[in-house]
Formats: sequence, C-alpha cells, structure tokens
Amino acid sequence: MSELSVVNTENKIVEISHKAIEELESIFKNDSEAKGKGLRLGVVGGGCSGMTYKMEYGFEKEKDNIQQYNSFKVFIDPKSSVYLKGVTLDFNDGLKGKGFVFVNPNAANTCGCGESFSV
Repeated sequence: MSELSVVNTENKIVEISHKAIEELESIFKNDSEAKGKGLRLGVVGGGCSGMTYKMEYGFEKEKDNIQQYNSFKVFIDPKSSVYLKGVTLDFNDGLKGKGFVFVNPNAANTCGCGESFSV
C-alpha cells in the first residue's frame, strides 16, 4: 500500500480519510475516464436541504484550491471552498451501502438521504 499523505497542505480544505484515498487511488489507476484528470469537489444549489455535494473528474482551473496526493489531485473552486472547509470525504463499504460520503460538521441541516445540506 502506498503512503497516504497530502503533499500540499497549505491549501487543504477537505480532509480525505485513508479509506477514501485508497479507493480514489484505485479509481485513478483503473478508470480510463480518469486518466490525466483530477478529482473536482464542489457544492451546487439544489436538493431538499438547499445545497448538494458535487464530485467528478476534472482539470485544474484558475483560482482553484489544489490538494496534491501521491497519485491524484483534488480541485476545489473558491466558492465551494467556503462550504467544504472542515468537511471530511470518507468511503463506506458496509451493509448499508457502498460509496463516498461527505461528513460535514458545519451543516445545520441535512436531508434524510445525506445528499444535500444547509449551513
């Protein structure tokens, strides 16, 4: 297993759990759609609680906050950075489902499915 470290911590916005890093490393290694791209995290309006998390492959854009990991980069636009500060991206693979989960201690409300939030 590779060392799970953030190379660039100066602009660190989102914590990423070791389990999520392992899953992301696997995805970036094996998914042809991910080749040459990074992980773009963001927040958009919508959902039953007001804002929804966004997670997709993407390229670096001007003014992005960048977190460099061993085998991939995470890009967060300045507007989303405000809402994602202090959030942890985790990965669950238990009986209740499998997938990435945003843990947001700053959220005042979250919907029942956990897909949207408000601050």
